[in-house]
Amino acid sequence: MNVGLVTTPWMLFGMYMISGLGMTGIGMGVMHDALHGSYSNKNSINKWIGYSINLIGANAAVWKIQHNVLHHTYTNIEGADDDINMPFFLRFSPNTKYHSVHKFQHIYVWFFYGFLTLIWVTVKDFVRIPRYKKMGFFTEKHEAKKQLFKTVLLKVMYYSYSLIIPLIVVPLAPWLIIVAFLAMHFMTGLFISIVFQTAHVMPSSDFPMPDEEGMIHDDWSVHQLATTSNYAPNSRLFSWFIGGLNYQVEHHLLPNVCHIHYKKLSVIVSDTAEKYGIPYHTKRTFVAAILDHFRMMRSLGVKTVTA
Repeated sequence: MNVGLVTTPWMLFGMYMISGLGMTGIGMGVMHDALHGSYSNKNSINKWIGYSINLIGANAAVWKIQHNVLHHTYTNIEGADDDINMPFFLRFSPNTKYHSVHKFQHIYVWFFYGFLTLIWVTVKDFVRIPRYKKMGFFTEKHEAKKQLFKTVLLKVMYYSYSLIIPLIVVPLAPWLIIVAFLAMHFMTGLFISIVFQTAHVMPSSDFPMPDEEGMIHDDWSVHQLATTSNYAPNSRLFSWFIGGLNYQVEHHLLPNVCHIHYKKLSVIVSDTAEKYGIPYHTKRTFVAAILDHFRMMRSLGVKTVTA
């Protein structure tokens, strides 16, 4: 962003919104594949491209545990999938304890979605590093401390170029710059949250619970089909922009395959699912998926929806 050319509020907000689109594109279209090891068939390229998440203020090592390990292995399992482990005022699973405030969550959840990336680049990594260490990750000596130190540097770097430098250089009121920065994150956080939550928190989604021995009895691939949903399979532009994440079923079954192959793979997966009588969930449009997610959040706000 050439801050020296930003002289009006409209230019300021426009540049921050463009930056938000860039952050969204990096996160879903580039970084996501790279950290799954599917951007390239060369590990070194995946490693360095995956570091793009560090440039936008997050920690790649923490993301890989949260997403690659916990979310992809334990999809929609209460207490194990970090994507549905939410603060008490949000209920993403029928197995989550009910609170009376949940009756309004289908209204206010969209507001909190907007804070996803801001929380991510501010505090989330600091919370998860010690938590993941207790869970058995970061086992090498001083690894957790190294990740904490690295995270501090990443946050300083990100806030320096995205907020501090504009505050110093841009000839506009500081409050305008801060509001534009927050608006960028709100737009990005809202969009990314909706893209991911419409894939799993849906009326068609299963939320299985392990037995007394901690086992889920479905086959892993069947579990992924039961807990995941596609949407907008015919929208090539939309699919390109979100890195093929509208084909979440194929992504969960084959996370190490680049997203450019998902559309063709979806034909094979859907035909195979039909052959063996396994559900294959998909919505025709993204809007239809959002409406179903809204209905699901409303139904989870009803006390009778319990495990």
